[in-house]
Amino acid sequence: MEIRLLRIDEMPPMDLLLLADPSREIVEEYVKRGECFLAEMESEIVGVYVLLPTRPETVELVNVAVAEEFHGQGIGKKLVKHAIQTAKDKGYQTIEVGTGNSSIGQLALYQKCGFRISGVDRDFFIRHYEEEIFENGIQCVDMIRLSQDL
Repeated sequence: MEIRLLRIDEMPPMDLLLLADPSREIVEEYVKRGECFLAEMESEIVGVYVLLPTRPETVELVNVAVAEEFHGQGIGKKLVKHAIQTAKDKGYQTIEVGTGNSSIGQLALYQKCGFRISGVDRDFFIRHYEEEIFENGIQCVDMIRLSQDL
């Protein structure tokens, strides 16, 4: 598997990006402002992540997605580790990520990769998304914020 930066002449893989964030408008906005990285296996895009500078010396991992048929193969963890290393290489001091209170697998993954919970943005998904989101039988209401010093 190779992880590479999205080329200028390429369209971002919206089908994958929308797996992690159901708002096309929000995804399009942060893809324009951030850097989109693709995971490829045999020229097939199997995963994606986006790094978005938010403050001096801080970058946010705003989207991590793996094609459903490739779940359970460690690709998500490789993407998160790649994002951390890329942020370090670019000189950032802190990397942040946010995920839904209902995103149990993602919360576990981020913590396994060294992130620590730094806060909760209560009612984030109610304020920013028109449609209700449910995962694991739980309504996604709050944004769990995590960060890691680099």
